[in-house]
Amino acid sequence: MNSKNNNLIPIIIIAAVFFIFGFVTWINGALIPFMKTINELTEAQSYLVASASYVSFVIMAIPASFVIEKVGYKNGMSLGLLIMSVGALIFIPAADSRTYTLFLTGIFVQGIGMTLLQSAANPYITILGPIESGAKRIAIMGIANKVAGSLGSLIFGALLLSGIDEVKLQLNTASIQEKNVLLDEMANSVVLPYVAMALVLFILSFFIRKAPLPNVEVSEDVTEEVDTKKTSVFQFPHLWLGVLTLFVYVGAEVIAGDTIIAYGISLGFPASEAKFFTTITLLAMVLTYGIGAILIPKYLKQGTALKISALLGIIFSISIMSTTGFTSVLFVAALGIANALVWPAVWPLTLKGLGRFTKTGSALLIMAISGGAVIPPLYGRLVDSNKEELILNGIGDSEAVSLAVTESYWILLPCYCIILFFAMYGHKLKSWTPKF
Repeated sequence: MNSKNNNLIPIIIIAAVFFIFGFVTWINGALIPFMKTINELTEAQSYLVASASYVSFVIMAIPASFVIEKVGYKNGMSLGLLIMSVGALIFIPAADSRTYTLFLTGIFVQGIGMTLLQSAANPYITILGPIESGAKRIAIMGIANKVAGSLGSLIFGALLLSGIDEVKLQLNTASIQEKNVLLDEMANSVVLPYVAMALVLFILSFFIRKAPLPNVEVSEDVTEEVDTKKTSVFQFPHLWLGVLTLFVYVGAEVIAGDTIIAYGISLGFPASEAKFFTTITLLAMVLTYGIGAILIPKYLKQGTALKISALLGIIFSISIMSTTGFTSVLFVAALGIANALVWPAVWPLTLKGLGRFTKTGSALLIMAISGGAVIPPLYGRLVDSNKEELILNGIGDSEAVSLAVTESYWILLPCYCIILFFAMYGHKLKSWTPKF
């Protein structure tokens, strides 16, 4: 009881951190169609918005672990928020010059800050209590993350996508000079929101630095069943399978959240309606997080939750491609249900038994977030490729786009199959030589 009370304030503070990077991460769903319009991009190019954010996890995960080792969890989170504030300010010159690479630079810098936040917050909340209830605590963090994502998607959808349909119609008949004026005005609409974001992140950086976060180390629950003869992280196959699982999961989650607005627009829904679609996905995740927080671990084991999630992901992915219109959009949103408990379950299942290698394992899991940088652009390339093929076969441009977007969701199937393998077998593999 005492331990629970002592952990309450740290849990609330870490939930606030998850709220912040949830808000910043999930505005990508609105940024992608916005950037596609103002910079006149292809589908594949527009999904570099997600890549710029998530590629930083590859580059910065190991350095971030060293920074946290030196300054601690609390100061690491404070520094992460400060860097994110700087990234938000880069949007000002990016909008002024309407330079896509500068926008991507701002997103990348924010990604560096989020890498520090994730590197500190995820292992911290995982080892703040018993490993068996790690998924429960992370599920609570997920609620904060996705509620923030829903708000971010709604707010930035309203700010950035308002009037985008009318602008597109005007661009079709505008001269080059008129087109530049329209696009410059649209680009400038991003300045005020990002200035406000920079200010909020800077203030939160200060408050986190002063927050009462206790120092935590790996508990006995995490270190149990450790083979003390192991001398390297390469001797833990379940760790590397966990990293692969998280890699494909983040890619699948980003596709579910960041493509749904563009998917709705391709199906003919106006942007004024489509801007709400990401919120539906995130609300589905919040609901499932709540169920997970209640059921895990008392009624539902972490491994079982992961199996159910993977199977639902496979079913919903097939359903997206087998249906049309708003029904198909709803199945994309339903991926939120399939995705919700994957992250909370993979972290404790992967970190269990690592002992003194827990911090290194955490850094590798953070690097796996780069799946969000790799898989969505592959999806975008599939869309472009399928669209060209359909047009060559005589299908009209608008119909070709909607069909290409729908068909390209097959990329989710291998992702969920890998998650299912880890849930059923991979997390139990403690040696490279299986015992029969």
